[in-house]
Amino acid sequence: MAISVVMPALEMAQETGKLLAWRKKEGERTVKGEPLLEIETDKATVEVEATADGILSGIKSHEGDVVTVGTVIAWILQPGEALPAEASSAATSAPSARASSATTQVVGAESNKTKNTTSSASESARLSPKARRLAKEHGIDVTKLKGSGPDGSITTEDILTAKEAASESPTAQPAKALSNIARIMAERTTQSWTTVPHFFVVRDADAGALLEYQKKNKTKTVPVSVTDCLVGLVARTLERHPALNSSWNGDSIHRNPDINISVAIAVNDGVIAPVIHQANTATLADIATQRIALAERARAGKTQPADLAGGTFTISNLGMFKVDSFTAIITPPQAAIMAVGAVSDRVVAQNGKAIVRPIMTLSLSSDHRVVDGARAAAFLNDLVDAIAEPEKWLRS
Repeated sequence: MAISVVMPALEMAQETGKLLAWRKKEGERTVKGEPLLEIETDKATVEVEATADGILSGIKSHEGDVVTVGTVIAWILQPGEALPAEASSAATSAPSARASSATTQVVGAESNKTKNTTSSASESARLSPKARRLAKEHGIDVTKLKGSGPDGSITTEDILTAKEAASESPTAQPAKALSNIARIMAERTTQSWTTVPHFFVVRDADAGALLEYQKKNKTKTVPVSVTDCLVGLVARTLERHPALNSSWNGDSIHRNPDINISVAIAVNDGVIAPVIHQANTATLADIATQRIALAERARAGKTQPADLAGGTFTISNLGMFKVDSFTAIITPPQAAIMAVGAVSDRVVAQNGKAIVRPIMTLSLSSDHRVVDGARAAAFLNDLVDAIAEPEKWLRS
């Protein structure tokens, strides 16, 4: 049976996705679970896996195309199987349309533009998709490289060698082109900062009990972190404060039925926020296991579509970088994000006496269209109380 390959929806309110590269060519065999194509959304660049064994056929969308979510972009067929009637018709007309468009462009172009187009096509032909992506990320001018692959093709090793040579050169280097992740992060944060009415609420929390609870539950097999504890505590606090778990839908407020915590993770050239789903019902061990797996895939560049989908609230912890406090930018359509600073010994007053306690600063950024100051403060106050007694809120 023919299996359709569609542009997936990887995040809330996503309408389109950009096809960056096919990992298989038309007519090549696919294996269920192996990378099939790479797409870009507003949040990240992800690899999409093949959903079945078969032969990739009837490719309708190509590198650089922006495609509406749910659109069929190819098919996976069994040997000898024909394309569905509508796919066959579309596949026949698509090359003609592209050829017509290309002819129009060539007729109206100047000779130097035609020359550049030919050069670009030749360059693309001798670069693998991975090598092309690496060259773009590291600002490598491939026209100056001599390929070591078959017929002079440029390999990923050639790109990495050029990158190493550039880093060791004492001369000034040209400005580095933004990677896909860095560009998406820049566009996303700019849009959020200019369109979302942020306001900020800050509280210090005594983290003594939290640190003891984290250490007690940390094992060699499940290395529970402070972030894992905070994910569980935030999720359970959100049960009492559904406004903070809501989304702005353009002209109304949507109450999200599930509590899915996005955790900001630093990767090369940017930050992405994989999601721990239904964190309010998960055990601490489950949260830690999921968070570790998500972080490993993110840092290896193997994030899956489901990893980024459905987040309703974000936690960004920079404590491991010795940051005392900071404010974070909301990720639309979420209504809030909590920034976490480092735990440090501070002098505080207790029963009229000065004592030293481990303190962390929590900064809550909220969307004023969804949440007012009183509700944000109430959430943060309850969270601080939960941090003081984590054993009453968390399940190991």
